Amino acid sequence: MTAFAMGLLLLAGQADTVSPTEIWPQWRGPTADSVAPGRGLPIKWSPTENIVWKTPLPGWGVSTPVIWKDAVFLTTQVNDRDLVVLRIDAGTGKIVWQHKVGEAAPRRKGPVGNLRFMDESNMATPSPVTDGKHVWFHFSNGDLLCYDFAGTQVWAANLAKHYGIYSIWWGHANSPLLVGDLVICTCSQDPKGGGKSYVAALDKMTGKQRWYVDRDTGAKGEPADSYTTPLLFKNNDRTELIVFGGNVLDAYNPATGKRLWHSHAFKGNRVISGPTLIGDTVYAVEGMSGPLFAIKAGGADDVTDTHVRWKFAASKATPDAASPVYANGLVFLANNKGFAFCIDAQDGKQLWKERMGDAFRATPLVNDDKVYFFAKDGKATVIEAARELKVLGTADLGEDLIASPAVAHGSLFIRTKGGLYRIGAATKR
Repeated sequence: MTAFAMGLLLLAGQADTVSPTEIWPQWRGPTADSVAPGRGLPIKWSPTENIVWKTPLPGWGVSTPVIWKDAVFLTTQVNDRDLVVLRIDAGTGKIVWQHKVGEAAPRRKGPVGNLRFMDESNMATPSPVTDGKHVWFHFSNGDLLCYDFAGTQVWAANLAKHYGIYSIWWGHANSPLLVGDLVICTCSQDPKGGGKSYVAALDKMTGKQRWYVDRDTGAKGEPADSYTTPLLFKNNDRTELIVFGGNVLDAYNPATGKRLWHSHAFKGNRVISGPTLIGDTVYAVEGMSGPLFAIKAGGADDVTDTHVRWKFAASKATPDAASPVYANGLVFLANNKGFAFCIDAQDGKQLWKERMGDAFRATPLVNDDKVYFFAKDGKATVIEAARELKVLGTADLGEDLIASPAVAHGSLFIRTKGGLYRIGAATKR
């Protein structure tokens, strides 16, 4: 892991004694870009091959598991009502503890402001985050809870009750982010439903508000909605919190909430695909499978006319759900129609495209010069991270797969509709 990447871990309040191959502490991993440290992940598996264990889960959800050494944490919802948090042993797959922490029912139909969830998601959609001593769980009804590793609740709050209802059309999905002693949460949504858009920082050990800023982007209707998670950018001597949604990419001082810069290059609809930060470049997909933008991070005030490096605008080629990933000077995309794309990160030119599944919802994974694509039907394709397409392996779990994968201990941790798998070194059941 680079010094920059370890610096971000330390900024997030994570211990400097842990190996980066032992943890997946937040949405999209140690460096929040879906890049897994280490080598030796399997390139093929099946329900009977390379399965270390499979753990059936109570209920279901699409939050990503987070991992710290032997502890795996995730959220689930039982019977579309009970909100449940779990700790699972990474070595055995056994459930160490689980707690029902609340109740909330997603609305499958209804007007804006009443959380019209799609069948692919429920209240267990935001991913947890951990610093190695505590874990923070978030649910789509606004519940935010802090637990220690022994399973004792430290505090609980409800953001929707504190800051206003979630009026976002398809259910709140933004995951919390740790920055030092803060847990930072974002909400970007249609004001017509009565909800606010904001960025808020809470004391991670008490749940008390440290700062709050309104984030009115000017977007109306569904284009105001965002399901993305913020990023941290180490910009020379300052750290920036980058937020994407409401057709605006902007940055804030994570210590104070002061807005630093903003870009209005986007003209699309609601955004699900999260931004990816590589070096000083943000790769972000305009909502509803719009263009992929490469935007220089940093600056001051409005950078719309100065910081767009390129735009890839092939019609409906980009993802609506999965986030972009980067490897070896290339950007890889997985769209909702089952196609994978390879884009030159320098100039935004398409190098190849290939169908690899029925549809993609999960964000791809990068490891050891390989890119892993996970289709919704449970099939996976592993390719070389190269300018020419070379398939290295394929796999199939035969179960619906929407949640993005996690990696630790040389293994993939994959959540399906049926449970949680640890996929590792060659073993047969």
